[in-house]
Amino acid sequence: MVLQRIVKPKTQQGKRFLEKREPKLVENDKQAMFIKGGNTSSVVSQALKELYVLKKQNSVTYKRKNILRPFEDETPLEFFAKKTDASLFMFGSHNKKRPNNLVLGRFFDFHILDMIELGIDKFVSQAEFPGGKCPEGTKPCLMFAGETFEQDVEYQRLKNLLIDYFRGPVVSQVRLAGLEHVIMVTATEGKILIRNYRVLLKKSGSRTPRIELEEIGPSLDLTLRRVKLASDDLYKRSLKQPKTVKPRKKKNVSHDAFGSKLGNIHMQKQSLDKLQTRKMKGLKAQKRKSQSEARQSSAKRSKGVDT
Repeated sequence: MVLQRIVKPKTQQGKRFLEKREPKLVENDKQAMFIKGGNTSSVVSQALKELYVLKKQNSVTYKRKNILRPFEDETPLEFFAKKTDASLFMFGSHNKKRPNNLVLGRFFDFHILDMIELGIDKFVSQAEFPGGKCPEGTKPCLMFAGETFEQDVEYQRLKNLLIDYFRGPVVSQVRLAGLEHVIMVTATEGKILIRNYRVLLKKSGSRTPRIELEEIGPSLDLTLRRVKLASDDLYKRSLKQPKTVKPRKKKNVSHDAFGSKLGNIHMQKQSLDKLQTRKMKGLKAQKRKSQSEARQSSAKRSKGVDT
């Protein structure tokens, strides 16, 4: 009988590597894998290369071809995910039945959670767009257009998956000059259009600049093919957060539509007879005068009774 032993790291680098993979209350930015299939076309290869550049800081690319069939056997992808500590993947392939094929997916606990297959109908490379490009690592502004993203469950999950891919690191504040890159995703007439724009700040004669968008690529026209989504229970479990991360709700505190902070104060019942009011000199003098008048009137009444 062979016992499984815990192998301790022998170097500081190995120790840091294992610490990064340990569960955390606040997880690291999501890592993505870009994998080529056994047979790929020039369109798929170029699309994978340029989409990899958009997420270069948190991504790994496999240059060798891998004969995989994600919808039939998920085991190799789950093995790669555990090896590279990746939460997202993009797999490109090309065959007669499904030409120019892209499969996007994500993992939960190193097991496939969602997978969506897209066909590339049209692809325009960055090299075909003149003008400047956005620097690598720029956090993009994501925009979605189309009622389908709100009405169809599959498109809702695709929207959520694309947000996971391109949102970048979470930041608390964004300066206007740092808003350089816009990714626009449109769902129309059964197509999914992905466009990339560079933000140009022009003079407007006021403090607020005039904004123009210049297309920089890559540009993709996609068609939804096969979809494999997680069950509602598993999807809900993947979104669960530990209690220590959730902000504590403050009692009797709320906010209105304008963002103003409102609070409720609970007080015990007060007796107005015992309420201490402010003492003023003017009131004291008036009180003395009324008391003296009351004495005089009582004295006159007593004299009248005696006589």
